[in-house]
Amino acid sequence: MTIKTRDEYLSSLKSLRPNIYKFGELIEDVTTHPATRRVVESHSRSYDGAADPDKEELYTTTSSLTGEKIHRFNSLMENQEDVLANAKFKRSCYRETGTCTGAHCVGWNASNVLWAVSHEMDQKLGTNYQERLKKWILKAEKDGLAVAAALTDAKGDRSLKPSQQPDIDTNVHVTKVTEDGIVIRGAKVMIAGVAASHEIFILPGGIYGEEEKDYSVAAVIPRDIEGLTIVEATRSSDRRELEEGFDIPETGITQAYLFFEDVFIPKERVFMCGEYQFTGKIIQYFTANYRACIGACVAGQGDVMVGAATIMGRANGLADKAFAAKLEDMIINNETNYGVGVAAITEGKKHQAGVWIADSLLAHTNKVLVGKLPYDTKRICQDISGGIAETGCMPSYKDFSNSDYGPLIKKYLKAGNASAETRARAARLVEWLTLGAGVPGCMHGGGSPDGARLVVRAATPLEDYVAYARNVAGIDEEVPAKPRKKK
Repeated sequence: MTIKTRDEYLSSLKSLRPNIYKFGELIEDVTTHPATRRVVESHSRSYDGAADPDKEELYTTTSSLTGEKIHRFNSLMENQEDVLANAKFKRSCYRETGTCTGAHCVGWNASNVLWAVSHEMDQKLGTNYQERLKKWILKAEKDGLAVAAALTDAKGDRSLKPSQQPDIDTNVHVTKVTEDGIVIRGAKVMIAGVAASHEIFILPGGIYGEEEKDYSVAAVIPRDIEGLTIVEATRSSDRRELEEGFDIPETGITQAYLFFEDVFIPKERVFMCGEYQFTGKIIQYFTANYRACIGACVAGQGDVMVGAATIMGRANGLADKAFAAKLEDMIINNETNYGVGVAAITEGKKHQAGVWIADSLLAHTNKVLVGKLPYDTKRICQDISGGIAETGCMPSYKDFSNSDYGPLIKKYLKAGNASAETRARAARLVEWLTLGAGVPGCMHGGGSPDGARLVVRAATPLEDYVAYARNVAGIDEEVPAKPRKKK
């Protein structure tokens, strides 16, 4: 199979039907529009890595289905080495871009999750979902597809189930089933990397009962499918993306709202339709691998923050020893997130379908830490860098380049053993990493820490630990838990 090049990737995105909007404007070409070209650039660098002799071993792999060379982000992960390579790939991508490449991450995880769950459904229900999925995976491998994935629904009132919502479209659901396929309506929100994707995986947003049967749907669709309207979300800092120069990096990430209005999906692209009993398995397997590997994501961005803080300290005129202890704290945070994720992968098990599933307890422990440690790393990065980076209080690139007063800006921005432009670029990078595109995703990306804590509690054999303590202390008496009060 042919490894897709950067140029081929860009050309393939240009060929898609325009259906993405931002700032009230239809984006005709995601590869050149200021609102989306940076997320496309981030993903382009993954295709560059596959063609780089120094990186291709990590960015490509051998297909377990065909034995041919493919992009790693299209592969089935059959052992712990494959999932470890997933983590290393993500850390490398963050080092290259400073941020998320969601269309080379979440869809990849989704296809592996569905490989396991479709196997279970086929065995128990006599369906043929895995054969359908296999055909699609072969296409993804052949075409080097970038695939986003959509789990999070608009949800509506959080105290009500999807079927109880005043507006049932707040959660994606099936409205019609035919011999040829299904029709869906609803919304998925805050979905990463959609503008850089060729296709989008749709998965259930929660664990459902029989009353949510219509919401129990898994499928994969072309990004430009008829009936799908995509609106790119915006942050308070996003207007800067319309500017030129060093005020914002050339890479980035976007999150999209997906509005499905009677979208028809052919049955060969449907991998769950009403099998609510298996939605729990999807959530279980998805969060295990995703939350194990997300530690590598934040570690990779943390590596960039360590470098940016070091540049800022030097550009401010300080010796490295002045902030060495703070850098050490940043590094320890990075390696803790990465290491707990690696442990989750290593302690995982091979599913009967042939894919590797990380250990749930360690993976969710990592998610809780991902909601804490990166913010400490960002705080330290700001601390080392000083007010110029933390507040973003600096003239713009256009002012910096102005022929009349630009020389004055350069004169007074000069501080240490670096040019004024280097100091300005590093300060903007720190601002972006700690206050801009780098912040979303640590706390709630891939699910909330509170949800992860519930799994940590459920997965911990507390009574076994009580037995260990009784044995060591020589306690023969049972010490039962106090019953909960009935409401």
